[in-house]
Amino acid sequence: MPTSDDKPFIGTPKELIPEAKLQSRVTELANEINHDYQGKEIVAICVLKGSFVFFSDIIRQLDMPMVCEFLGVSSYGNKMVSSGEVKVTLDLNEPLENKHVIIFEDIVDSGLTISYILNALRARRPASIRTCTALFKPDSLKTNVEIDYLGFKIGNEFVVGYGIDYAGKFRGLPFVGYIEHEH
Repeated sequence: MPTSDDKPFIGTPKELIPEAKLQSRVTELANEINHDYQGKEIVAICVLKGSFVFFSDIIRQLDMPMVCEFLGVSSYGNKMVSSGEVKVTLDLNEPLENKHVIIFEDIVDSGLTISYILNALRARRPASIRTCTALFKPDSLKTNVEIDYLGFKIGNEFVVGYGIDYAGKFRGLPFVGYIEHEH
């Protein structure tokens, strides 16, 4: 029996970035990172939950010693628009001082979450810190952010798939799709 917490079904996501194109770009990004960090050890940080598929795909192509860490943050809840308020749901276990850090993010939308993460992690005094995102919405930015490794620039579509969800659904799609706004 449906509850008042259930979201209305909003249809099947339409494909925006096909699986083959995603995988090709992940390989290109991994090659850039391999070049930039040759001979260095990194701390690879997966921003949960949406980045786990992208993170898994890219770290398997990185050719350097690395420690994998997971940072849980939330700014969407079950909404289609970021609340602008970032909640940390899981912190890192590994100290970052004097280490080379790469933050792997699924999507940079408003820029508020990645800015919050960068500020919080810079306080831990890493040797360097860079960002890698699968998707970037330049038209949605509310703060200036620099992305070091960028997968795809997209419009203002609400995207799902490839680890990204809407109210817990659609993470398992092998492509990036978009869904229509609720009416």
